[in-house]
Amino acid sequence: MIPSDCMKYVILTLLVGAWCFLHSALISVSVTGYLHRRLGEAFRFYRIFFNVISLLTLIPVVMYADAVRTEPIFRWEGYLRILQVLFLGTAVLLFYLGARRYDAGRFLGFKQLREEISGKGLTGAGVLDTAGVLGIIRHPWYLGSLFLLWPRPLDVSAILVNVLLTGYLIAGACLEERKLVREFGEEYHAYQKRVSMFLPYKWLRSKMRSRP
Repeated sequence: MIPSDCMKYVILTLLVGAWCFLHSALISVSVTGYLHRRLGEAFRFYRIFFNVISLLTLIPVVMYADAVRTEPIFRWEGYLRILQVLFLGTAVLLFYLGARRYDAGRFLGFKQLREEISGKGLTGAGVLDTAGVLGIIRHPWYLGSLFLLWPRPLDVSAILVNVLLTGYLIAGACLEERKLVREFGEEYHAYQKRVSMFLPYKWLRSKMRSRP
């Protein structure tokens, strides 16, 4: 028989895993391609539907995670608060810089209601954008999400959720890469060679080489 303390973490793991699976399935190429063919013009409502479902199904996961929360085993105290602020500040900066390149209307699904667009990427013109922060790292919002996850008091449930979501975000970025390769082909392959996924080491290396 599984102890009650272990059972609540098993349930939490299943809930987070189910949300991640549903979120990935709804946005997968196979599901969106099938629905696009079946729904035709009505498919323009799908992005809003996806966002609403993702939010509504996340609520019970967050509520359960909060219900099983215990005394933190790690706190951001003392000098660690500086690191905590740096993490949060970096996350805000990444989301801000990403928002300058991405089309918020397309991300939320409102733009799809007004016009027929290709749906490539998240940029307004549906083309591969490599300017701004996207010339430094390929996935600023994924990295920003990672920086938001960890700078909080960490009990067992928070660590479990963070580990699962960290893995999911990394896997999600990799799946997004496969989708973008299908959409942009060799252009995206060249972009991958030039710009790092998360850590801007390729950008830093190019800057070091360009110095006299």
